[in-house]
Order: sequence, then structure tokens, then C-alpha cells
Amino acid sequence: MAREDNRASGHTYPDATTQSQSAGSPPDPATPETSTEPGLQHHETLRALGTWMDRTGLGAGEIDEVHELAGGTQNIMLRFRRGADRFVLRRGPQHPRERANLTLCREMRLLRALQETDVPHARLLGACEDPSVMGGTVFYLMPVINGYNAAVELSEQARTDSTWRHRMGLELIDSLASLGQLDHTAIGLSDYGRAEGFLERQVGRWLHELETYSALEGYTPGRLGDLTTMATQLERLRPKAWSPGILHGDFHIANVMFDYTQPTVAAVIDWEMSTIGDPLMDLGEVLALWPQNDGSPDLLGSALSIAGGLPTADELVERYATNTSRDLSMIDWYTAMAGFRLGIVLEGTYARARAGLAPTAVGDRLGAIAVALLERSRERLDSLA
Repeated sequence: MAREDNRASGHTYPDATTQSQSAGSPPDPATPETSTEPGLQHHETLRALGTWMDRTGLGAGEIDEVHELAGGTQNIMLRFRRGADRFVLRRGPQHPRERANLTLCREMRLLRALQETDVPHARLLGACEDPSVMGGTVFYLMPVINGYNAAVELSEQARTDSTWRHRMGLELIDSLASLGQLDHTAIGLSDYGRAEGFLERQVGRWLHELETYSALEGYTPGRLGDLTTMATQLERLRPKAWSPGILHGDFHIANVMFDYTQPTVAAVIDWEMSTIGDPLMDLGEVLALWPQNDGSPDLLGSALSIAGGLPTADELVERYATNTSRDLSMIDWYTAMAGFRLGIVLEGTYARARAGLAPTAVGDRLGAIAVALLERSRERLDSLA
């Protein structure tokens, strides 16, 4: 899946592009490919990959039909065929950042843990945690997902049937609820994140992140206004009790693949920000970006929301409630907190764009979303006061 590098902490934010489709699925114009043949920079990758696949018994024959899936600076993704099988390779960038291998290894661990669950995800076909095999980066293989990203395109049925689109919105929430209901300790993830104090850390963590942008040349601190009042409200209204679980960390419509033939989620993707925390933060992020009741699209400008017919935010909360034992009485706080966090996250791309470290158009787009998110959070918190 394509993504934009938008913060110093290494988190990534999707640019509404899709990851892949399987052989025989409908054409997917939203799967940008930089070339139909691997660039020179990938020859060594493919040579190392072929040797490793021979050793592990994954496919046979030459690697061909290689396409680079468009992406940002975080990771490289190559779709290819070997014999009768098709795969997607996910590896670190040519010049890995600090902790890049650790992040990919965490993804591998999570995907292994999800294999016996009902959470829709790309299966882990093989993984290599030895960076010496592929020039300093770890990597793993997934199957090609038979699905599309509704942030940028819709299937024929989704384009023409509002009932189908309504169902897609509910299925999005069902997939999230299934993740939030998992017992992370039972599937071997008890030490996957630091749950203790998770909510208590959030406001300070993201205010500190915002402060780091001041060091970027060309960025004007304070563009988002004084966040002191909002931060105080978030701290004062913070839920006193919650139950830890698996947090995707970047859950929204651009990070799922929908099935071509059913209005269901084929896979949740982009797990690099996953941790153990409060899963209601994921629901809050969905709601923070979701269309309001004025007929406007979501803040991502997704194809699905532009087509209309989606469930209301209240319907999403009701749907989640039917699939969880979690207390949703403070969901407005979670939505405001998610908007506060994501707004600061996206402001990082805007700041780097001002410093010439990210494309100006990308920075302007995400900077505008950041402003809108924080304004929504202010209004929501004021209504709670």
C-alpha cells in the first residue's frame, strides 16, 4: 500500500492508494506500478529473494512479472510471480531508517499471531528476520490480496448500490471490533506493547511530537493554534478505567482492502503502528475522519464517502457495541483524542514539506486535514464540557 512519510517517529499515513489485487481479479487502476520490470536497484533484492525461497521451499522457478507497488519512503513492496504462485514482498527501504527492521519484525510477529483469528489480514507466507540475507533489511512474503482500496476506487457494485456501500461501512466496523475483542495474551502478544499508562501518556506524547516540528526550517510553530485548552480538557475527561487489547494504530478506510464480490473486508493492512493499548482509540480514529451529517465526504475525500450512502457515525458506534463488551460511554472522548493525535501526526508532514523534506502538495493536503481534525476535536470537547 502506498504511504507518505509524515512524522519523525516513523509512523506512516496512507495516501489513499491500494495495495494489490490477485490474478484474475478485476483491473485495479489504483495499484500504481513504477515499472513492469524491476529497476536496477531491485536486482540484488530479487536474487537474494530467489535464493532464500529455494532454501525455504516457497515456489519454484524464475521470479518474473515483477511490479513495484507505489509507496513512500518507509518500505518497499514488490508483487511478483514464481511458477504458478503470486506473492507480495514487503521489505525495508534501500536506506533503512533506525528501527526499520524492528518495526518489520513486529509486523511479522503480529501477522503470525493473527493467523488463527477471525481478523481479516494478509497471511504471512514466509518471513526472514536475518538482515544479512537481503542487504541489511528483514522481509516477509504475503499472498496477493483479492481486494481494492475504497479510498480511491469502488467495485462496480459499490459504485451503483448505496445499500452495498452502507454494508461496507458496517463491515469496516465489524473487522475493527473483531480485532478489539482478541485476547492478546492468549495469542502470544502479552509483551507486544506497554499497556500500563497508555491513555495517560497520550496527550503529553503528542504535544512533545508537535514541539519537535519547531526545529524544521520554514515551519511556523503555532499554526494549529493554542492546544493548551484542548490538552487540559482531554486530560480532565480521560476515562479512568479501560481494558487493554490490540491497537492497530492507524485504522481507517484507506488501510483496509474490500472484497470485489462481497461488501466485506478482505484484509486490514499496514500494521506497523500496532501495539497493546486501548482499542477504542482505533474506533475513535474512524469516527474522527468519518463524514458528518451535512452530506460532505470524509476528511480523506475517499471514493466511498463521495459516493455516499454510508452509515452515520452513530450507526457505527451502535454496530461496534453489538460486537464488544467494552464500555462505549466515553466514545466522544476517544474520538476527540484520536483527532488530536492524528492532527498532530499529519502536521508533521506539513512541517517537513515546508522544510523541503516532503512534497509540497502532500504537505498542503495533510496539513489541511490536520486543521480540520483539530477543529472537530475542539468542537467535540466543548460539547462535553
